[in-house]
Amino acid sequence: MRAPLCLLLLVAHAVDMLALNRRKKQVGTGLGGNCTGCVICSEENGCSTCQQRLFLFIRREGIRQYGKCVHDCPLGFFGIRGQEVNRCKKCGATCESCFSQDFCIRCKRRFYLYKGKCLPSCPPGTLTHQNTRECQEECELGPWGSWSPCTHNGKNCGSAWGLETRVREAGRAGREEMATCQLLSESRKCPLQRPCPGGECRAACGLP
Repeated sequence: MRAPLCLLLLVAHAVDMLALNRRKKQVGTGLGGNCTGCVICSEENGCSTCQQRLFLFIRREGIRQYGKCVHDCPLGFFGIRGQEVNRCKKCGATCESCFSQDFCIRCKRRFYLYKGKCLPSCPPGTLTHQNTRECQEECELGPWGSWSPCTHNGKNCGSAWGLETRVREAGRAGREEMATCQLLSESRKCPLQRPCPGGECRAACGLP
């Protein structure tokens, strides 16, 4: 009677030790000694549940998947919050970084950013900026300015016809866009109806 009782006690102790070891694995250091921020963590798969406000980032190691809890998702991923778990999801194939699945912030090489999309080339009506790899709208011209004073040979007096000019500058454009915008100007004939004082009249009036 005593021997079976001892055997039963040994089996119960072994079961308790296995359960304790399993719990240690769940809250222990895990693969690579990094279970920081995890609620549940195992040696085999890393984190499977994170603390609130942290994102679960799943990385592949061969045929295995390993979870890690992070404050910010790494480059090429974006964070999405859920009711049960916050996850890091991969950006689109052409995005280097993104705000969401449908909105890129920066594109991979050979692609250009336009309104959150990564395109192989900039669409018509936009300017290609090689440094930032972005497509920007061509500058929009503002309204025409006021006509300049009517002049002839640098004088604004006399009885001959002169010219007056006005310009149209870029309305909404940054410094880099301004360099590519073409300044528009136009001139028209205008009558000089103010007599020049003294002897200036002959030259200003176009007389020999």
